[in-house]
Amino acid sequence: MAGAIKVSKTHLVRTELDSLLAGLDIGDAVPAERELAVRFGVARETVRQALHELLVEGRIERRGRGTVVAKPKLVQPLSLRSYTEGAERMGRTPGRVLVSWDDVRADAEMATALGVRRGAKVMHLERVLLADGDRIGLESTYLTVARFGWLRESFDPATSLYAALRASGVEFGAALERIETALPSPREAALLGTTTAMPVLMLNRRTVDVADHPIELVRAIYRGDRVAFETFLADR
Repeated sequence: MAGAIKVSKTHLVRTELDSLLAGLDIGDAVPAERELAVRFGVARETVRQALHELLVEGRIERRGRGTVVAKPKLVQPLSLRSYTEGAERMGRTPGRVLVSWDDVRADAEMATALGVRRGAKVMHLERVLLADGDRIGLESTYLTVARFGWLRESFDPATSLYAALRASGVEFGAALERIETALPSPREAALLGTTTAMPVLMLNRRTVDVADHPIELVRAIYRGDRVAFETFLADR
């Protein structure tokens, strides 16, 4: 028929795979490329491309030498709440693994954002974020030593930083947050248990308290196949 739209073989295979996955449970094995190619009557490369799309979307995941149906993405609210609250809301078990905790000197941009002089000591806390033991994010938090140096004596980096700050009397006021897509560096990919070809969601945030005094700068990356963000919008 004139004007008919030609549908690619990869799209057709994706449609078949969507139907296949709908009948499987989380953790169930996905048939091998060779088996799927025979079943759908296409080349293995076509199946491989369709599976790669599902992998990037977080619908499936590699496990050993096989592929299984993945858990739903962890949906994080865009709010002044901790990662812990978002994970627990979805019935997931949050966790953190400390990568490094050291002092750095504030450069001009960081000094302005945190309200300190250039060269002032700033704590850099880097942690891998977990959900049910799976690595889903890598978070770098910067706080001034002058205001938050006490954390070194009492804070357990495996727990919620926001909970510790609130317990100390810090009242969160507002944050400016920017989210964009990126590709992880080799180091970041290794810490996240992914590859440099797998897109991540990069978040940059500056948070202030109710008196508009800076609290933190955060740079975090989240696996795009494991995490999604949501917010509530209303026109009132």
